[in-house]
Amino acid sequence: MSDLQPVRRALLSVSDKTGLIDLAKALEAAGVEILSTGGSARAIREAGVAVRDVADVTGFPEMMDGRVKTLHPAVHGGLLALRDNAEHTGAMEEHGIGGIDLLVVNLYPFEAALTRGADYDEMIENIDIGGPAMIRAAAKNHAFVTTIVDVEDYDALLAELQANGGQTSYAFRQRHAQIAYARTGAYDAAVSTWMAGAIGETTPRRRVFAGTLKQGLRYGENPHQQAAFYVDGSDRAGIATATQLQGKELSYNNINDTDAAFELVSEFAGGAPACAIIKHANPCGVAQGATILDAYKAAFDCDRTSAFGGIVALNRPLDAETAESISEIFTEVVIAPGADEAAKEIFAKKKNLRLLLTEGLADAATAGLTYRQVAGGMLVQDKDVGQRTLEDLKVVTKVQPTEAQMQDLLFAWKVAKHVKSNAIVYVKDGATVGVGAGQMSRVDSALIAAKKAERMAEALGLPEPLTKGSAVASDAFFPFPDGLMEAAAAGATCVIQPGGSMRDDEVIAAADEAGLAMVFTGMRHFRH
Repeated sequence: MSDLQPVRRALLSVSDKTGLIDLAKALEAAGVEILSTGGSARAIREAGVAVRDVADVTGFPEMMDGRVKTLHPAVHGGLLALRDNAEHTGAMEEHGIGGIDLLVVNLYPFEAALTRGADYDEMIENIDIGGPAMIRAAAKNHAFVTTIVDVEDYDALLAELQANGGQTSYAFRQRHAQIAYARTGAYDAAVSTWMAGAIGETTPRRRVFAGTLKQGLRYGENPHQQAAFYVDGSDRAGIATATQLQGKELSYNNINDTDAAFELVSEFAGGAPACAIIKHANPCGVAQGATILDAYKAAFDCDRTSAFGGIVALNRPLDAETAESISEIFTEVVIAPGADEAAKEIFAKKKNLRLLLTEGLADAATAGLTYRQVAGGMLVQDKDVGQRTLEDLKVVTKVQPTEAQMQDLLFAWKVAKHVKSNAIVYVKDGATVGVGAGQMSRVDSALIAAKKAERMAEALGLPEPLTKGSAVASDAFFPFPDGLMEAAAAGATCVIQPGGSMRDDEVIAAADEAGLAMVFTGMRHFRH
């Protein structure tokens, strides 16, 4: 095998016809014989480019609605034959098999059918068989055959051929063989994952994960770690589908934190204007308000210190007034469903601030899977889409919460779902006033959140912390009354928690003695 291999004969069979004609014309101009199938052959021929139908090569017509057309030795022999093996070349000569030096294939649009919600029968018809078979054959024989599976690689192919006098280098063929196997792997992953869901298999024996590179990153969580951002092709509004209007390239931590911020603010998609400010994947301020500016200011006032260098997510389009307020401190990223021109102009003066715009908000109730790698394997679980409404809450104390308290309790509960456990969240008038996250003890989370509120009261010149008269949420049950009593000492007057502790009776009795109203959700929100 020599490093450079000529491309004399190519097979083009594509579902996505983007760029096909320009590619075919360029190959014809380079003296390459073109084979093709079905709609691809028809499009090439109508463009005035010479093309030979694969059916003429195999001696069999396309049949069974196109299910059978390339699964033939005349095709696969041409792809798999080792050109420097006398036995292989002898078999080719004996059976009239011509070599295929270039394969250009993209697959039936299975993922697109999945996105638009096609029914079971249509999904089955969008499973490509011949395409993946040819791709795998050509990629295996990359010592001699070039395999192209992505439209965006057509220009690179033509540049390679031009640079090497109609030949491709081994390094080029190797690289595109890897891309080819990744493509068929991702395709099979999409099919197997869809089928598992379609037949109700929640824990399939084998599960495959796949993604497409969206961007390389300067580094990971720390400068000594390499990293990249891959997307799964879903159309969920958020970090993967957002358009970046300005600012530096997003970092690994930016992407992680922005995702956390947008998922949290999307919990309030159907409610009043809302803002979430995130630092290190934890909320440091969340609020609703009459306007998006009011919501931002209330969220900012929860913890101004932590908000510095944070991520701001909004559930309404960004306006100029809010942009001016956000610009007063250093902010890493702002993500919102939109922004008016005046807001964009204001942010344009902040060259390092990243502004991301989405097509809408994520649906907090849409099911999905989450993954976490552990040594030797992967933990997979359903996404936490658990919701609670007023009707789901059970009052367990003598004191009944007021209507206003109930609203704050539900708000606090939604926020607590997005705080690292152990989580304690104090809320007053639709805004967080203290957040305690990620502590090994729930008591410590309650203390930290209260202490933060005390510091903010001093900074804002308030006579007392805003935890006085607040609602408090705990993401999991209070195992003892001590954490509850810390919240009461901070001034909380009502509590929302899952319940379910062996000592629920003790905790309820302590709440009654302290004059607290308490409701149980029957659902916890651990976030590790």
